[in-house]
Amino acid sequence: MLKTLDGLTAVLARPVSDRQITLSDIHALRGPGSTPRICEVLSDIGLIVVDDTVAPIRAWIDRRTGQLPAGFADDVRAWLLVLLDGEDRSRPRAHSSIYAYFGAVRPLLMDWAVRRRHLREITATDITAGLDPLTVAQRCLAINALRSLFRFAKRSGLIFTDPTTRLTLPTVDPSFLPMTEEEIRAVEQLTTTPLQRMVVALAAVHAARPKAIRLLALPDVDLPNRRITLAGHRQRLGELPYRTLVTWLDHRHVTWPFTPNPHLVLSAKSALGQGPVSSAFLRAHVSRRGVDLERIRRDRLLHEALTAAPDPLHLAMVFNVSHTTAARYAAVARRVLAP
Repeated sequence: MLKTLDGLTAVLARPVSDRQITLSDIHALRGPGSTPRICEVLSDIGLIVVDDTVAPIRAWIDRRTGQLPAGFADDVRAWLLVLLDGEDRSRPRAHSSIYAYFGAVRPLLMDWAVRRRHLREITATDITAGLDPLTVAQRCLAINALRSLFRFAKRSGLIFTDPTTRLTLPTVDPSFLPMTEEEIRAVEQLTTTPLQRMVVALAAVHAARPKAIRLLALPDVDLPNRRITLAGHRQRLGELPYRTLVTWLDHRHVTWPFTPNPHLVLSAKSALGQGPVSSAFLRAHVSRRGVDLERIRRDRLLHEALTAAPDPLHLAMVFNVSHTTAARYAAVARRVLAP
């Protein structure tokens, strides 16, 4: 509260023209930490906060594509921005996918630049030669990324033929690959009930395991302070889980208003007692409906490793995972982000 008040004092002490304040001015005065609350208060008193900042990932795209050979830079930048913003036939991709895709194609582009000047000059033979030295997992990621790049180039009229048309994916455990757009869309379509949406949100944002979700008790969810305690690990509650929890709690109260059970997740059977729902119940209502919670959870860990820091200690502290697990995801992220 004091930090917010100090920030408001500093911002309002400066001359304000046309009842507008820029977000960069607030950052310059107070840093980004208290910015959301300051913006909320300024809006309440009728001042307009104009976001004139550049999202970190946009700056990253500009910087990294600017390091590519001239013949490839503009086309690759346009592709990454379409992945970021989406277009008529596709939704925006997760930032982790963008980092991973660029990390997969960059070495290939640098190699091709020795003898090719533009994407339209790349042949199927070039692609096959570039993929040959890769491991199975690396090849799988590279093929997905190349397909995305060249399909974009074909739609945009940058190339005449798509050299990735006949590429086939090797059989590989997708654990350490970002979820594809098709996978994400499928999860959205499959999660239709308040329970399913809440469970998926906890896995997608907090990398929560099914057991931790089953064992959640009502005191573990602190909605007023936006906090949640998962497997004994207290953390800030993400916006999506917050919204789905509110909806689930309303449903829970309407369906079982007098239940003595303190657990967050209830079934018709468990509402009569005080124990958690069974793992079979969660599987029946989520996993057997086609939603792979472990895949979603792993995607969240990879996303954090790619976007925040490929540091095992950071991952272990944020998600309460073992050092071995954290080190594995950090190693994958370092390989993807390597210059």
